[in-house]
Amino acid sequence: METWVDVPEGSGFGVENLPYGVFSRRGGPPRVGVAIGDRVLDLAGLAEAGLLTDRGWFAAGTLNSFMSAGRPVWQATRERLTALLTGPEHRGRVEPHLVPLSDADLRLPFDVADYVDFYSSRDHATNVGRIFRPNAEPLPPNWLHLPIGYHGRAGTVVPSGTPVVRPCGQRRSEDGPVFGPSLKLDIEAEVGFVVGVPSALGQPVPTAGFRDHVFGFVLVNDWSARDIQAWEYQPLGPFLGKSFATSISPWVVPLAALESARTAPPPQDPEPLPYLRCDEPWGLDLTLRIELNGHVVSHPPFATMYWTAPQQLAHATVNGAALRTGDLMASGTVSGPERDQRGCLIELTRDGREPLELPDGRRRAYLEDGDTVRIQATASGPGGAPIGFGEVTGTVLPASR
Repeated sequence: METWVDVPEGSGFGVENLPYGVFSRRGGPPRVGVAIGDRVLDLAGLAEAGLLTDRGWFAAGTLNSFMSAGRPVWQATRERLTALLTGPEHRGRVEPHLVPLSDADLRLPFDVADYVDFYSSRDHATNVGRIFRPNAEPLPPNWLHLPIGYHGRAGTVVPSGTPVVRPCGQRRSEDGPVFGPSLKLDIEAEVGFVVGVPSALGQPVPTAGFRDHVFGFVLVNDWSARDIQAWEYQPLGPFLGKSFATSISPWVVPLAALESARTAPPPQDPEPLPYLRCDEPWGLDLTLRIELNGHVVSHPPFATMYWTAPQQLAHATVNGAALRTGDLMASGTVSGPERDQRGCLIELTRDGREPLELPDGRRRAYLEDGDTVRIQATASGPGGAPIGFGEVTGTVLPASR
């Protein structure tokens, strides 16, 4: 498709994408927009001009109302936006509602209802299992049978660019437990999906219902304090080592933009139980890019993830748990089989035993105060057009005590 908007080559925000976000002009109220090239299209402005149907969805500080409207509304809105951005006859009325991204403050795109983090990369789970449990099998016996996950803290999900204060907590020492700032602050490069349409309590959502409930995908950095995590995680799993901050990208890429990126996931052996089986492939061929202080340190491949998003959704609701608009479910760390495909520092440095050598001469085992992490992702869209996810960034600040 051709758009009359001047989209820089390789931007990832062409008309094939149209990701949704929430923005405000300097000092103005928040409103919903879509990214197109290096600008954001003000959907509230389009609605006020009579160019787009709006039932209170777009002059809002979150995407939640629009996300809850459901798949027919999402599809009709996408078709209308595509027509407005590709039809030259619409240019005169639409162009005034394009805001340069440099003039927009990007917000948290949706109110997070619940936050679940899965553990779906076999490469990551194997590597971390060998580090945390060196004298045992790296994968727990249930890992190949179900998508393992834990509930995080929705209130500490923050938008990209929010500084991350180094957490304090208990950690193990040679003299017993001690309290203080984490010495092993880490990242986890992940991809998450957000629920739009809720479900009824007691009614599981099958894998085939994924499109009817899920609005789109975001990038996630699940910051992790590995020393706090290692001391607390048995027997109930992560808690304070994960709950201090989780960063997400400002743009939600809709499912419709990712149809061309779908691919077959890795073979699953043993075959999952019936409720986890999918009638169509739901692996996603995305390539992530991790930068530490401006230096690329890894390119994790999302296509290698063992458990897929529809399987995660089905497992999360199979006991009858209800979905709510704004539920965020993250993939877990995205890692591949190669050293430069690992999605966190505990893997990249083998728990600090093999520090990263950065091009500027500095070395990193784990994050230091002042470090900035940037994660990006790209998928292949129709005709090979890049589908960008934007970025999720964060800078580490010293512990507050």
